[in-house]
Amino acid sequence: RSEVREAEEFFSKGQKGSSAMPHKRNPILSENLCGLARLLRGYALSASENVPLWHERDISHSSVERVIAPDATIVLDFMLKRFTKLVEGLVVYPDNMMKNLTSSNGVIFSGVLLLALTDHGMLREDAYRLVQKHALPAWEGGDDLRSRVLSDPEITNLVPKDELENIFSIERYIKHVDYIFERALSL
Repeated sequence: RSEVREAEEFFSKGQKGSSAMPHKRNPILSENLCGLARLLRGYALSASENVPLWHERDISHSSVERVIAPDATIVLDFMLKRFTKLVEGLVVYPDNMMKNLTSSNGVIFSGVLLLALTDHGMLREDAYRLVQKHALPAWEGGDDLRSRVLSDPEITNLVPKDELENIFSIERYIKHVDYIFERALSL
């Protein structure tokens, strides 16, 4: 999404984007991959329709398999190469990511806060009401959720301050990113 601009496909000099919006850089590789994924899912339906009569195979089974087996593997091979090209050329804007995360005034942490309150014995309905009481004004541009929560004794008397600080820490959510990528790329 151009207006979010957290990440985008590589855009070479002279490349044309949207035909209606000259500033927009269409994610053509991603769009192509999404379309091809639909095709592969369609092959899965055809293959699954072969299952009920597997013990009584006939030409209706093999005719489907003769098409989907080579087509699916060729399409998947193409998709993997295209996806590799997309990832290798991906342009990432971490500052925009952080700006977008903080623009919510901390309401992105409301779900974890809700769970923390229930973990400390508050009924879910009461916790929901309490978090919503602070999240809605923060969402509408008032004080950020963290400040509101830290000034509410109903919350701070139940959840320790260090735990509340951890709830509102971005690091809590990204601490395993390097491990995840390392694990994924080592396969």
